[in-house]
Amino acid sequence: MKPSPVEDLIYEVVRSRRSTADIIVERDGRVVVRAPIRLSDSRVRDLVQAKRLWIHKTLAEWREGNATRIQREFRNGEGFLYLGRSYRLLLVAGQDEPLQLKNGRFCLARDWAASGQGPEAFRQFYVQRGRERIRSRVIHFAPKVGVHPGRVDVRELRHRWASCSPKGNLAFHWRCMMAPPSVLDYIVVHELCHIHHLNHSDAFWNEVDKVCPNYREKKEWLRRHGASMDL
Repeated sequence: MKPSPVEDLIYEVVRSRRSTADIIVERDGRVVVRAPIRLSDSRVRDLVQAKRLWIHKTLAEWREGNATRIQREFRNGEGFLYLGRSYRLLLVAGQDEPLQLKNGRFCLARDWAASGQGPEAFRQFYVQRGRERIRSRVIHFAPKVGVHPGRVDVRELRHRWASCSPKGNLAFHWRCMMAPPSVLDYIVVHELCHIHHLNHSDAFWNEVDKVCPNYREKKEWLRRHGASMDL
């Protein structure tokens, strides 16, 4: 994947066995073109050129959204998100698990915080809770979308909220567990609809709209608040 320029735009190309090309702006602001293996560099360049206005608009929205980024500290009273709510942190001693959510607080083992492992404790918490909740929501929505997904996992996905493989395997970023339940459901429906269409064509969004008619509202929420869903 090599960065390429088009006038004032830098983009990366990822080729795979897909039938159509798609342009996305990743969570870190990178412009990525997902293209079929046989699509020439010149055709990719033409596609980026044709979408220049949309790319610039999306990059401007990304910069606006990143103004909400929060640097959290692992100390008493700091707020951490879980399913759309902020819970205060309490450092505790003598706790068997690294992190627990109880009595309306995130209770973090003091030795984990002191050793700099606070982020890892939260990642483990979100992954464990996410695998249970997200898998249940996939089971709930799959019949409504009319698909049969493969494996479902929650893990680190770098700059993507979720992904769908050509075989229908789904993966979700652990940060999704910071979003409100309705936004999390939108992310689930979004990926399930990719089993029908591995792109963001009108046909894809029509599938999303059938199950999540207010998806634009949820998509906008992610754009505005996604940067704050971090450790």
